[in-house]
This record gives sequence, structure tokens and C-alpha cells, in this order.
Amino acid sequence: MPFTPFHLGPALAVGLPLRERIHAPTFILASIAVDVEPLVVLVLGLDYPLHGYLHTFAGAALLGLCLGLLMHATEKVLGNAWKRALLEGSRSVGFEGFAVAGILGCTVHVLLDSPLYPDIRPLYPYAANPLYDPSLTPAVYLLCSVLLLGGLAYYLYLALQHQAKQGLAR
Repeated sequence: MPFTPFHLGPALAVGLPLRERIHAPTFILASIAVDVEPLVVLVLGLDYPLHGYLHTFAGAALLGLCLGLLMHATEKVLGNAWKRALLEGSRSVGFEGFAVAGILGCTVHVLLDSPLYPDIRPLYPYAANPLYDPSLTPAVYLLCSVLLLGGLAYYLYLALQHQAKQGLAR
């Protein structure tokens, strides 16, 4: 995705409805975190592929697991903020929910980017990108845009539902 915020669509549309089973903040962060790699390459002018190891399924899974560990470790500090922002469900998820969220978020990122860029090697060490199909570019962008609208609508629903519960509690 040349414009990283497009990844927010799938992150919100999938992460929010599953927030009782996976840690949605981890899923959302993981969906975007993979693009730290091209950002660093561009900003620092590195002699490194724009879409390198983090844009492989193996690298994305490892990054996602590390993000899951990090987010799990910070849950005691950030958990209340995530709940106030309606990003966590009513029940706590265990470490597995953080790990699955991180791995799934990063691998979905690679899956969405793979049809768009010939330099991505999702099946590294296999050198080719069997998923590359530039004719899918408009469909990928449309999918991400529609999912963004759906995710935002669902978040609005959660906010209104929360507000209604607060009103009843008074």
C-alpha cells in the first residue's frame, strides 16, 4: 500500500468486531507497523530493499509476535486507555489474543501489499512474488476504503452503544 493509512480499513473492520477474542489495539498497530521498514529506508536513504524482510510472511509473523509481546507487557499501563477508547472488549484476552492479533495484523498487511509491488517476496526465501498482480490494485484500494468506512461505522456504533449505557447508569 503506497499510502499506509489504507491499512487502517482492514484493521478497524476486522479488529474491532473481534476485540473480545484478540487484542484490537495490537491488531491495528501491527497492520501499520510493517511500513516502518520502507519509511526507514526512505528517510535514511539506505541501500536496502523498500519492501524487505518485514514484507515477507515469515518476517511479518516475527514482527507481529514481537508486537504482541510488547503490547502484552504494556497492558497494565495502557489497558484502561484502550478500554476508554473502546478498543478492548469487556473481557480481557490472554497472551494468545495479543500474539494472534500481532501476527494476523502484520501478515494481512503483507497479503494486501503483495499484489501491488513486484519487489515484495512474501514467500521468502522464494525469490518471486506469486501474488503480484497489478490489475488488482484498484480492487485492493477499494476493499481497504470500504473496510475503512465499515470499521468507522462500527466504531461509531460502539461509541453510541457505550454512551447509551452511560446514560442508563445515571
